Amino acid sequence: MSNSPQVAAYSSAEDIGHFIQGRKQAARSGRSQAVYNPATGQVARQVQLASADDVQAAVASAVAAFPAWADAPPLRRARVMFKFLELLQAHKDELAAMITAEHGKVFTDALGEVARGIDIVEFACGAPQLLKGDYTEQVSAGMDNWTLRQPLGVVAGITPFNFPFMVPMWMAPLAIVTGNTFILKPSERDPSPSLLVAELLKQAGLPDGVFNVLQGDKLAVEGLLHHPDVKALSFVGSTPIAQSIYQTGAAMGKRVQALGGAKNHMVVMPDAHIEQTIDALVGAAYGSAGERCMAISVAVLVGDVAEHIMPKLAERVRALKIKNGMALDAEMGPIVTREALERIEGYIGLGVEEGAQLVVDGRGHVVAGHEQGFFTGGSLFDHVRPEMRIYQEEIFGPVLACVRVPDFATAVQLVNDHAYGNGVACYTSDGHIAREFVRRVQVGMVGINVPIPVPMAWHGFGGWKKSLFGDLHAYGEEGVRFYTKQKSVMQRWPESVSKGAEFVMPTSQ
Repeated sequence: MSNSPQVAAYSSAEDIGHFIQGRKQAARSGRSQAVYNPATGQVARQVQLASADDVQAAVASAVAAFPAWADAPPLRRARVMFKFLELLQAHKDELAAMITAEHGKVFTDALGEVARGIDIVEFACGAPQLLKGDYTEQVSAGMDNWTLRQPLGVVAGITPFNFPFMVPMWMAPLAIVTGNTFILKPSERDPSPSLLVAELLKQAGLPDGVFNVLQGDKLAVEGLLHHPDVKALSFVGSTPIAQSIYQTGAAMGKRVQALGGAKNHMVVMPDAHIEQTIDALVGAAYGSAGERCMAISVAVLVGDVAEHIMPKLAERVRALKIKNGMALDAEMGPIVTREALERIEGYIGLGVEEGAQLVVDGRGHVVAGHEQGFFTGGSLFDHVRPEMRIYQEEIFGPVLACVRVPDFATAVQLVNDHAYGNGVACYTSDGHIAREFVRRVQVGMVGINVPIPVPMAWHGFGGWKKSLFGDLHAYGEEGVRFYTKQKSVMQRWPESVSKGAEFVMPTSQ
């Protein structure tokens, strides 16, 4: 939470460009795109979009900076990150206000995003420990063996609109402290936080060219994906694009980590604490207007628990405080764009056509004083069936689909049969049920009485099935492994008297 009783809204009208070679630079393409304030529906500023020349300039800057940065001792790199951590703490309100202004999420939630991003920066400060290798003395007669981890080179991150600060922090700090140079391609919908991050890293003492920001659209993504000097690429976004990036990058010999979509379930057992479960469902389904890859979008109600949950849940959804996100008592803000709003409300109409029961209809919600804003209310469906599109497809909005099942085994099978496997939760008072759920569910991140089980900075984030393409999860020690390559060294110093040629493999005998 902010220490300030009220934080000023972010209101800069300045065009947003790139950050290359340690300074802001205008795009060379002459192309730009409007950045909206979702609460008012008005254009707030313009973001300049990269040309092929801009992509080349960003990569060239990172290539030139790599040798010296890779040679810098890990402790020196960590000290830059410590200073960056200090600066982020000082600017967290400003960062959160930028996020609210361009994404729309409520300011208190934006502060939470900033805090979780800062956690990962703090983890990255441990670079000297994280980069330690293994050593074995006397693996064979007179021979030692050790491993070390070395940086890849120029790496890039393509990040989504829904977490314009936190997701870049999943990538850039670990890439940088492990000795790589980094190019960030943020979402063009909310690009302002990326430039403040770049400026703070420069203030922290990061050499020019180690961190670059490339604003843009598909042209910039394709340019980074196909550039031979970009050795690895991290992506967070929809599943079709994640799969395409993974396939293209892998075919070109790049290391790729592509996180895709989600359809996160919460299984509610009959012995769950009803009030706590309702609190969890409301926060996890409607927080950030459902624009989270870890949002709960399906409630799986087991046995007769639906009869106890649904009336109270509907009452809470109708009472959501939907306002401009800068209001500190707001529970839900606007949708990021008008196009996204129309897509979400289109899914609600589709759910009605498919035969689901629309218990709460959030369509057409208007906030006084913000009549042109991209607002919708919370929507709640009951009696949703697995064959419905509102169950199968990612809506990415404040829509909760409730499915009724007879027993625990059916609930687990329902979750496991879904194409996505990002996050899941189970609410129960039974320890045996909880243990069996953890063991049997085919999902990458699991919460027991925790609605949004996003791991802490030192554990790593990643789903299964169509929610992740690649072998390594984001941040934590998995992130360190992604941004480094292992080198194994075997060493023996010859004795003064040669033993002659050896024609067998070294052994421990």
